[in-house]
Amino acid sequence: MEHNIGFIGLGAMGYGMAKNVRQRMDRNATLYVNDVNRAACEAFKAEFSSLGAIEIAESARLVAEHALRVVSIVPSAEHVRDVYLNGETGVVAAKGRDSAAQPLDFMRLYLECSTIDVASAREIGTALQQAGMGTYVDGPVSGGVPAAQTGTLSMMLGAAEPKEEQGQVAEGLATLCGYMASNPSKIFYCGGLGKGLAAKICNNYLSCTILLANCEAAATGQLLGLDKHLLYKIIKSSSGQNFMADHVYPVPGVVPHAPSSNGYKLGFKTQMLTKDVGLGVDAARSVGVTPSIGEAALDVYRKAAVDPSCIDRDGSIVYRFMGGPVD
Repeated sequence: MEHNIGFIGLGAMGYGMAKNVRQRMDRNATLYVNDVNRAACEAFKAEFSSLGAIEIAESARLVAEHALRVVSIVPSAEHVRDVYLNGETGVVAAKGRDSAAQPLDFMRLYLECSTIDVASAREIGTALQQAGMGTYVDGPVSGGVPAAQTGTLSMMLGAAEPKEEQGQVAEGLATLCGYMASNPSKIFYCGGLGKGLAAKICNNYLSCTILLANCEAAATGQLLGLDKHLLYKIIKSSSGQNFMADHVYPVPGVVPHAPSSNGYKLGFKTQMLTKDVGLGVDAARSVGVTPSIGEAALDVYRKAAVDPSCIDRDGSIVYRFMGGPVD
């Protein structure tokens, strides 16, 4: 059990993350997986069992009973709360002792990678600690599906920078992160519980609002008759240059690897933009900052989130939603 790992949530991000965990962890240990969609678990086991033992657990409780280190990534705070605090099927209901009746609490580690609000993470982490169930660390990730698949994510951890002499929690955290973020320079220790999410929310607030600015600028330029390639070259070489334009440019046929040039293939679902910008707006308000840009972006994203032509496609398709031409 000591070297087993649990993984909860095999969605678009989790599937690739779990694959890298199985590929890089102790080959003789078992990876226990759980998802509300059992078919995803069965597909994962069929695809990756050649990398080492994989077992499907019927609940988060059973995952935690078989593995002392657990990674989770699910859609919302409500789902995270159910995974960890459900009194029947959640982690908190797991048995906390081994066959020798020795406490294992100090060894338990939960790395929760979902993007949720800070208050919920602190509530869940505190509840687990008070129940003697171990250490919960918020560890939201960035890089999208491609980085999840290649194991090159950025990770923002709600934990302090480890000291030279690491304890079991710090060592376990570094090990788990190394499976999913192979570059140590992309693993950020942000402080105490909830601060990893604070960093992620601020980052996503920027990236999501900048995406909308790119869509508006690109649509305006196109409709004014500018050549789409020329406009992009000017932006890339001028003060408007930004990461989102370089990698998620919304006009098809300009940046070859961008979702727009690949049928708006999923990088980040349009309907998820409202969640992430909403988290940023709420966080800003909670500390007395007026989120004027976020509020304006939310108005657009809420409409796009229910448009059939945008649902389940990459968020950069908002360019089309606002009237940007294809050619």
